[in-house]
Amino acid sequence: MLLLDRSARPALIAVAAAVAALLCVRHSGAQSQQNVDTALILAVDVSNSVDALRYRLQVEGIADALEDPAVQETILGGAHQSIAVSVILWADRPNLSIPWVRIASAADAAALAGKVRRLVRQDGEFTCVAQMLRFVADKITPQIPVQARRVVLDVSGDGRENCNPEIAPSAVRDDLVAIGLTVNGLPILEGSQAATLERWYGENVIGGPGAFLLPARGFEDFGRAFRQKFMTEISGLPIVPMTEPAGLKPQVQP
Repeated sequence: MLLLDRSARPALIAVAAAVAALLCVRHSGAQSQQNVDTALILAVDVSNSVDALRYRLQVEGIADALEDPAVQETILGGAHQSIAVSVILWADRPNLSIPWVRIASAADAAALAGKVRRLVRQDGEFTCVAQMLRFVADKITPQIPVQARRVVLDVSGDGRENCNPEIAPSAVRDDLVAIGLTVNGLPILEGSQAATLERWYGENVIGGPGAFLLPARGFEDFGRAFRQKFMTEISGLPIVPMTEPAGLKPQVQP
């Protein structure tokens, strides 16, 4: 169990109360217009190892998924026929690059795809995972403007924590799980950390009900992996295992 100092407890309690309120689904006609099936936070790595081409592959992969008719059908197939999405670009520090957007139609999804393609990459050198997770806990989840059945953080990146944080990423991840989030991971297996990154994400990033990893076999594979992961997250269905070489199969937490 994570032990918090006294000064941290009121903030965590306040965030937990806010998320609990968002997860409480009401059934009146007026409220149903503001309910969504999933509130999804996309956290995209823009650290020094992600050059312009690699950044563009991530952005296009996300936008292409949003424009995919099968994805749009899944978005509209839930009980509330809608989801909410926000996008964080993170490296040395996280930035809410696209605030919360409700998607309730194919046109909404296409409009968000356009915003994603127009995102200007921020400068960053390091891979500050713990700081990004704390930003989500303190700044993003309390501001979700709709009520959601599930709140999911989708973390993608090609490296492990290298900012020497005072609090380990796994501890901040536990904070997020404690307030009701599921944290999923899309490790991009390319570069010097490819051999160990999937395991590191499994131990330090993912957590919560049904949390899973779905790795990309390099940046060229990001679009394929993101689409499958996105479909799983917004449908709320169990992940379907891929046919992959040993060590690349999705990992699922109960």
